[in-house]
Amino acid sequence: MNDRERSAHPGLRPIDDSALTRESWKIFQIMAEFVEGFERLAHIKPSVSVFGSARFPPGHPQYELGVAIARELSDAGFAVVSGGGPGIMEAANKGAYAGRSPSIGLNIQLPHEQHANPYQDLGLGFRHFFSRKVMFVKYASAYVVLPGGFGTLDELAEILTLVQTGKTRRIPVVLVGSTFWRGLLQWFEDTLVEQGTIDRKDLELYSLVDTPEAVADVIFEYYEARSFEPSEEEKKRMMEL
Repeated sequence: MNDRERSAHPGLRPIDDSALTRESWKIFQIMAEFVEGFERLAHIKPSVSVFGSARFPPGHPQYELGVAIARELSDAGFAVVSGGGPGIMEAANKGAYAGRSPSIGLNIQLPHEQHANPYQDLGLGFRHFFSRKVMFVKYASAYVVLPGGFGTLDELAEILTLVQTGKTRRIPVVLVGSTFWRGLLQWFEDTLVEQGTIDRKDLELYSLVDTPEAVADVIFEYYEARSFEPSEEEKKRMMEL
């Protein structure tokens, strides 16, 4: 590529000022999402973030399991945080809404699949996945992950990565449904560990259970000798999420 061809490359041309202005003003929209999320969620503790497929309708066994888990957690004193939409998200909010602790939805605007469910004591709206994902992690005392698709796997990989790399504090990550998750977890062990892309000790970052009672047991056993409130060192670390 000669100098004339290089200077004509689209990636090296000056950016249109109007486009740059639009991009710059997006910063304030993103900032507003973070500020509202921090202000409205900071005092809702302890909380558990619950994930799973948006495609399981009421009456589906996984939906009903989600309701039961959320009710168990809510009655045990945990606020329940979901993505605020249908499927397992709705199930989680529904179970918590019937319990004694707050039901919270972090709603995202999507072209399809997502609409806010009616079982929310507190609902927040987000345009950006990344700001919403911070809110799931920042105030959570545990993650509960039911069967789901790409979005659920994304949230699972997110929390495992943050804990593994020390960017957030260690919290219980509870996978629900041994039949659904066993193949993936076996692949972690047989391939990721064997290929050296994760350490064997990373397999201890999550638990696998099948019942609402077992979910609560894992969480309470973890916190039996520690506080739900992060330590000062953990708080400093989590400021850099």
